[in-house]
Amino acid sequence: MPLSPALLAELDAFVLELNRAAAAAILPLFRADHGLIDKGVAGAVGYKAFDPVTEADRGAERAIRALIAKRYPDHGVIGEEYGEDRPDAEFVWVLDPVDGTRAFISGLPLWCVLIGLRHQGRPVLGSIGQPYLDEVYLGSAAGSRLVARGAERPLKVRPCPKLTDAIIATTDPEACFSGAELGAWTQVRAAARLARLGCDAYAYAMVAAGTMDLVIEAGLKAWDIDAAIPVIEGAGGLTTDWRGRPVGPNGGQIAIAGDRACLEEALVALRRSAA
Repeated sequence: MPLSPALLAELDAFVLELNRAAAAAILPLFRADHGLIDKGVAGAVGYKAFDPVTEADRGAERAIRALIAKRYPDHGVIGEEYGEDRPDAEFVWVLDPVDGTRAFISGLPLWCVLIGLRHQGRPVLGSIGQPYLDEVYLGSAAGSRLVARGAERPLKVRPCPKLTDAIIATTDPEACFSGAELGAWTQVRAAARLARLGCDAYAYAMVAAGTMDLVIEAGLKAWDIDAAIPVIEGAGGLTTDWRGRPVGPNGGQIAIAGDRACLEEALVALRRSAA
């Protein structure tokens, strides 16, 4: 059963409240003493050898969970820092308190607060927040909008039917992609007009805002992508796996696009390396 407009509006307002709580926990630690800890696996190589977490990550998730428990005690939570609590509930919040911790510890304002809500297992509401820039990209079936610096405006993807005209992005191709995946990315990048790296989930927001056209990622967890799906789809875009199918509950290989024709061109290469 779909959410009623009244309940969706109530939850939408609550997501903004959660973003404010996360910002209050994070901003005092940005470009300051953030208590870095390395969760990396001993002996690992590449991206997972250094796996940073800060008190901003943990403090923000604690703040978000506390508000959810107070307001909606029957809701479940899946979070990067503190695991699962009733993941099979009717409503489940999916949280990445600081997506882009590497950007955060580098002092770059490209990290985001990702807050998603599943209803009966399906992402129905989400936000991509950048507190330092005072931006929250918020979306649902009712549409997507940017709430920033005291004003709001609707979000809409832009038309870009040709991959050769596209601005594309990924986080770190050499670290995040396997050999076959890297080959697929390299093929897509060679066709695109421009590629940007290291933007994490902020690139997803830019697709929704109509300034970028395609984001390709692999190895994502649920908390890396759930929040973005309603934002992208509410702005008229698409989020699929590398076979062009709906994104599953556990993340994986993901493509985010503003224009279906552009996505289909990219999928020609991506399907060859699809899991």
